[in-house]
Amino acid sequence: MRYNGVVARVPGKVNLQLSVGPLGADGFHEVTTVFQAISLFDDVTVASSKAGDGVSINIFGQTASGVPIDNTNLAVKAAQLMIEKYDLPKDLAIKLKKEIPVAGGMAGGSADAAGVIVGLDSLYELGLSRDEMESVGATLGADVPFSICGGVAIGTGRGDQITPALAKGSYNWVLALSGQGLATQSVYKECDRLREGLSIALPSVSEPLMQALRAGDAKALGKSLINELQPAACSLRPALRLVLDVGNDYGALGGVVSGSGPTVAFLVSDDEHAMDLTVALSGSGVVSSVVRASGAVAGARIVESF
Repeated sequence: MRYNGVVARVPGKVNLQLSVGPLGADGFHEVTTVFQAISLFDDVTVASSKAGDGVSINIFGQTASGVPIDNTNLAVKAAQLMIEKYDLPKDLAIKLKKEIPVAGGMAGGSADAAGVIVGLDSLYELGLSRDEMESVGATLGADVPFSICGGVAIGTGRGDQITPALAKGSYNWVLALSGQGLATQSVYKECDRLREGLSIALPSVSEPLMQALRAGDAKALGKSLINELQPAACSLRPALRLVLDVGNDYGALGGVVSGSGPTVAFLVSDDEHAMDLTVALSGSGVVSSVVRASGAVAGARIVESF
């Protein structure tokens, strides 16, 4: 049955590990990262629209402020790529209900692109495999394939070559959000500045972190969290060090800047611990807002057809 539109739900992510290799001749860094999809979602609606309308976008929700509403939006880019690649109708209406922070290191824009890819595959019954959709996503941004995959996965290359990882258990997160985003490009540039003159090894997966995930051991995972972009993010946004200190003072199992920041993700033991830390962070004056989430959750999936 052909529908007029579908809604895809896509998760945000935290990087449990982000290891960054030296700057390559192509201007990019090879990375090794371990992603976990968490229960902070954007809902992406794609629907056929009137002939001649082209691709339109409408954005609303808790974190809609500051999201571009033109062709620079990754969701629009994803639609245009899919239309061209699979010869789809050129008139499409996109609606984004935003909950994932913008420029927060949680793949909000990438999630929206993933939602469009999965949504159009369903809407036009393309029958694409997950690998095929991830391959399309990789041309748009390094985090898009994981937003399609979800769960827990290892990312290599630029983070776009995805391998699902064995992981047990459910994990509780407290996320300290910032009122201002950090540009990924700026954080990488600062990382290069801080590491100038140092010999930087090629990145590899942390075995202690993978062992913790396989065992479902939250305490061990908390001790194994690592982000080699964190010093650069803290250099550009010194208040992040204060946020990390609050988490440590209140007994978080571990805390890490997610991706390029400035969101700080704290792993906690249970709901009560999450509530205590949420209250402490909210009263600290060093964060704009605090949200709670759990992981791992599924990647982009269709939740409604109409």
